[in-house]
Amino acid sequence: MGILDDIKAVTNMGSSVQNMHPGALSAVMEYVNSPQVGGLSGLQNMFQQKGLGGIVSSWIGSGENLPISGDQLQSVLHSDALQQIAQKHGIDPSQLTSMMSSLLPHVVDKMTPNGAVDEAASGAAAGS
Repeated sequence: MGILDDIKAVTNMGSSVQNMHPGALSAVMEYVNSPQVGGLSGLQNMFQQKGLGGIVSSWIGSGENLPISGDQLQSVLHSDALQQIAQKHGIDPSQLTSMMSSLLPHVVDKMTPNGAVDEAASGAAAGS
């Protein structure tokens, strides 16, 4: 059906993803593609600047996705963009951060099927 079904299938998170806020995946996609983040390449830069480049690289590459904690993610995220998107989707910002720690590795992985950041593909994924 789409990226959510792909994420559920790949992660075996079926019921836990389904039990998340209905706007969680949309919020994650919107956050990644927000002007403050700048798509996958911007997200990758944010992680590298905070010393977590290896984590995001694992999501982009073809190997196993390394986990990220809510605290690690909070240190990387652009708080203004997070606040705006959480408010738009009716999600508490700390709840959105928690959901993102579960979803973001799989979203980035699915948006980079060839193991590299392709901005044309990430823009197309955002629109779907």
